[in-house]
Amino acid sequence: MALDQTYRYVNFDLKEEDLIKGGKHVLVAYQMKPKSGYDFVATAAHFAAESSTGTNVEVCTTDDYTRSVDALVYEAHEKNELVKIAYPVDLFDRNITDGRAMIVSFLTLAIGNNQGMGDVEYAKMYDFYVPRQYLQLFDGPATTISDLWRILGRPTKDGGFIVGTIIKPKLGLRPEPFAHAAYQFWLGGDFIKNDEPQGNQVFAPMRKVIPLVADAMKRAQDETGEAKLFSANITADDPYEIIARGEYVLETFGNDASHVAFLIDGYVGGPSAITLARRYFPSQFLHYHRAGHGAVTSNQAKRGYTAFVLSKMSRLQGASGIHTGTMGFGKMEGEAGDRIIAAMIENDVADGPYFSQEWYGMNPTTPIISGGMNALRTQGFFNNLGHANLIMTSGGGSYGHLDGPAEGATSIRQAYHAWRDKVDLLEYAKSHKQLARAFESFHFDADQLYPNWRKELGVG
Repeated sequence: MALDQTYRYVNFDLKEEDLIKGGKHVLVAYQMKPKSGYDFVATAAHFAAESSTGTNVEVCTTDDYTRSVDALVYEAHEKNELVKIAYPVDLFDRNITDGRAMIVSFLTLAIGNNQGMGDVEYAKMYDFYVPRQYLQLFDGPATTISDLWRILGRPTKDGGFIVGTIIKPKLGLRPEPFAHAAYQFWLGGDFIKNDEPQGNQVFAPMRKVIPLVADAMKRAQDETGEAKLFSANITADDPYEIIARGEYVLETFGNDASHVAFLIDGYVGGPSAITLARRYFPSQFLHYHRAGHGAVTSNQAKRGYTAFVLSKMSRLQGASGIHTGTMGFGKMEGEAGDRIIAAMIENDVADGPYFSQEWYGMNPTTPIISGGMNALRTQGFFNNLGHANLIMTSGGGSYGHLDGPAEGATSIRQAYHAWRDKVDLLEYAKSHKQLARAFESFHFDADQLYPNWRKELGVG
């Protein structure tokens, strides 16, 4: 049996409102279950000890100051498996170079060893609260969607929907077909991102692909008279490789360098990769891809943390945009209630599952929506979210359109216009060819969402 440390690491006299008012603690909410035979509160105390100053035995080196930075369980509700722990801000590591905070330290303490303790059946972080003095030690985003709107020639407030895609197939295209696919989409859309595994494969070397993509952007801009955007994947293990990729991309795009975002696979690359890109390339839109996150954030996972927590951390780290899922309207796991993720990263004050967070003017992080979206699925998504100031990257929704990616992109833009103007999508399709053809292209969705579409559009 574990040492009972409730006397030291539990204080139910602490009140959440007082902790928040005091501003000296990071608060974390977990759903935790002890293994059979272990007491709930005692396990929570052990959990807090492992997360901060303690271990499974008493040690002779503990002094009075050590006890002052103990993490403390201040709420424990066995019936709904809720444990709330207050972590003194002073526990967390700071940079020796500039005194700034780091997500690595937050995760090392708040997730760290406690996930693997022998008395814990499972524990998962569902929310956390950051006080002002600690929040201001994080970088936050340097660039935002307003910078993309400016490049696109739109108002920098409420600039609206950015129609994007992912080059498909995600792997297997050689440089020329890849660049041609980009050019085709840009004739109708705004934004192209590398898919998360695309980088410097032997069949598509970056030094051959990037010049062709830059040329495709120039030609598409010349033909359409509109600015275009590209998000280049610069993820790598080695920080020097990340920098080399980023600098090569900017040099190659030249006068269009401001039209380039940098994509980092932030979950597998980790906070170090995100912070490196944020600090070394502060003028570029930092595109946080969540590749691999489902290993811990899935609703089926009982350990780790949620997608909400991951997204909230991304804003602290400085992500300009992060994939937030399709909230149940696309092909990926999710639900309509995931809109709280978008609210938390976009707004200056927002409610999470357990805590309200004020951001004190920190720049927002933009929701990036992908995963099985097409023109027909947009209406439910927009209605659920309540706005369309975001980037949607529809791969199949563009390249799966019967008339090609430019028409697919146009159909998605038309679907946005229908929603914006409060016009029924099927009615709008009667006077907009690309949207009408989207019904034929994605007829399985059309049959489910608009059962009478064939009759209305005169399709046999």
